[in-house]
Amino acid sequence: MIRRTLTALVLVCLPLSAMAQDRQLLGFGRLFDNDAIGDGHDRWKSGSYTVSVLNGPSWGGSLPEQFGSLLEYRFSGAIVSPDEIDKPAANDRRYAGLLSLGVHTYMDLRGIETSLGADLVAVGPATGVGRFQHWVHSAVGGELPDLSNQLPNALRPTVSAELGRNFALSDQISVRPFVAAEAGIETYVRAGGDITIGSFGKGGLMLRDDTTGQRYRAIEGDTVPAMSFTLGGDVAHVFNSDLLPSGGAAVASDSRTRLRAGVAWQGQTSSVFYGLTYLGPEFNSQPAGQVVGSLNINLRF
Repeated sequence: MIRRTLTALVLVCLPLSAMAQDRQLLGFGRLFDNDAIGDGHDRWKSGSYTVSVLNGPSWGGSLPEQFGSLLEYRFSGAIVSPDEIDKPAANDRRYAGLLSLGVHTYMDLRGIETSLGADLVAVGPATGVGRFQHWVHSAVGGELPDLSNQLPNALRPTVSAELGRNFALSDQISVRPFVAAEAGIETYVRAGGDITIGSFGKGGLMLRDDTTGQRYRAIEGDTVPAMSFTLGGDVAHVFNSDLLPSGGAAVASDSRTRLRAGVAWQGQTSSVFYGLTYLGPEFNSQPAGQVVGSLNINLRF
């Protein structure tokens, strides 16, 4: 059922690219998150991978004013697990494998950088994410995840939005406060900001990663050699989480915090981004936060 529904969403999303004439591929972005390249553990928000494909009539270095003109087709997979994946504690969160597919649009709304999106999120054994992690850990000799108590199969339509504004303090320093909201697989409101020091990505389009809040480049702007350092953080008020269902041993916290830092480098033909994000506890019995690493490498020959 999950595969059939995801296929149906693809068939619905693809015609959106034909709403305007002369549309073209504008960019391609991706980001890999994993705590193995963060604090070295394998727990909680364990890993995710996101791929973004950008489509529109053209890109001139700034967002269009029309709704639906600039579209992102997004596919992502994620692993959420207990602290000890092979022998989870009774009060820890349950294992969940997630796959999601959706479409997002970006526009300039009277000077406000605006994004609106809709995703269909699949959760449970039918995604195959748990079996994939089991196979990888078996191949590398790691601890094998206990999949006996993972969250059951479910499909969760999810909508999201973000409003932000970029303030250039100088040629090399910018500040971007933002507010965001999501309703679906998790329901929350969020507020925060990011500081960028440097010129990496100038004239391009940066997207926000769901797990960490790190921003990754999806449309190239200036590709001259450059480097940037980023600092950011946000806080969310959580109304509901299907990943921490009510009545379970792990009770969702009302608030969440994220603190992040990263460095991006652009060479003549290649670019690299690496970031670290502190994720505060997400449920009441979680004893501590965690640090997740994010990586993006682009090589052109």
